Amino acid sequence: MAFATVDGVRLHYEVTGEGFPLVLVHEYAGDGRGWRPQVAFFARRYRVVTYNARGYPPSDVPEAPTAYSQDAAVGDLLGVMRHLGIEQAHVCGLSMGGYAVLHFGLRHPEMARSLVVAGCGTGSDDPARFRRDAEELGRRIERDGMERVGPVYAKGSTRLPFLRKDPRGWQEFADALARHSTTGSALTMRGVQARRPSVYDLEAQLQRLTVPMLVAVGDEDEPCLRPGLFLKDRVRSAGLLVLPATGHAINLEEPAAFNRAVSDFLTLVEAGRWAARQASPRQTSALLPEQGLLGT
Repeated sequence: MAFATVDGVRLHYEVTGEGFPLVLVHEYAGDGRGWRPQVAFFARRYRVVTYNARGYPPSDVPEAPTAYSQDAAVGDLLGVMRHLGIEQAHVCGLSMGGYAVLHFGLRHPEMARSLVVAGCGTGSDDPARFRRDAEELGRRIERDGMERVGPVYAKGSTRLPFLRKDPRGWQEFADALARHSTTGSALTMRGVQARRPSVYDLEAQLQRLTVPMLVAVGDEDEPCLRPGLFLKDRVRSAGLLVLPATGHAINLEEPAAFNRAVSDFLTLVEAGRWAARQASPRQTSALLPEQGLLGT
């Protein structure tokens, strides 16, 4: 096994394929293995890097609550890239990983050739409620363990489309989730998830971001729909992908559609054809151009 040490924490990583780097950052309910459909597809063209966040064995599971935060999640991504000598990469993340990728792009734009931010923004519409729920979920995980909490979490409303479409794939996902570290899962929920900012709090920074970005969301992932549209609207270099009849596990539910869309996006970026939208005043009419554009 290969490990990168970041701030004293060992992070397990895997590298597959050759070419320009593509780094994949996993969601809360997954780990590096959750990107298998993407690794198999993209390793034909890219040097694909996956890793397990802190708290997700075989990466280390620090026992100090202060070891888990949004800053630490961004630092882990940065540390893995530096360990591998990667100066710039396409960076793609789902959910918790999407948050890490988004913040990475804001803080280290020179290291991101492009950003794919999928299923990002849960809790943004009611941050106080989300924080209370995340704290309570963390306590339940500590009390009951992931063997009991994992199967319940896997049946959340945004996961049900996955279950309906692909019962076997969903079962593999749920079984893997139940084997996650209880300590790591609880501390990640309370330290990273509960305390991360709403995407709406990032508005000023997002408006300055120029890195090409693809925002991806399933249309049945209700908590991420409005935040996804917000990201697309505030980042002029962003486009929005919405997959129909799809929930939160977008890369596992619809791997072919997700892979194709991301591949097309990366191709356009590399060809210099992914252009930022021009800044313009808000259109007041859905039909008529702004006054003066048509003449008299």
